Amino acid sequence: MPIELEMVLRLLLAAALGAIIGYQRERAGKQAGLRTHILISVGAALISLLSIYGFGAASDPARVAAGVVVGVGFLGAGVILHRQGGIVAGLTTAATIWVVAGIGLAAGTGLYIVAAVATALVLGVLIMPRWIG
Repeated sequence: MPIELEMVLRLLLAAALGAIIGYQRERAGKQAGLRTHILISVGAALISLLSIYGFGAASDPARVAAGVVVGVGFLGAGVILHRQGGIVAGLTTAATIWVVAGIGLAAGTGLYIVAAVATALVLGVLIMPRWIG
């Protein structure tokens, strides 16, 4: 398979897996929904592809991945709200933003099964009844 085709398939996988989690967040009426999660996952996959194939030996994919994780943390922090009475909201959505970046990184580096299993785990946690978690 040509390398560009494999790269496109990795991006599509990242989009699909991000969409699964984003759809759940959208249905739950959260601030970051379908489009946000897809964009984060695809962006992380694209950056990982660039670090592996685009920059060659001049790039350290591990350092690039660490930069993605830190950068996405700022996006997640933006959805956390402090309400009156000391109530904090948006932590789960912030966590999904962070983990979707990891899923995108996994898809972008070719760890397809890891990305799919992580998506299933996250979705399972999100649909878990509140009284359990």
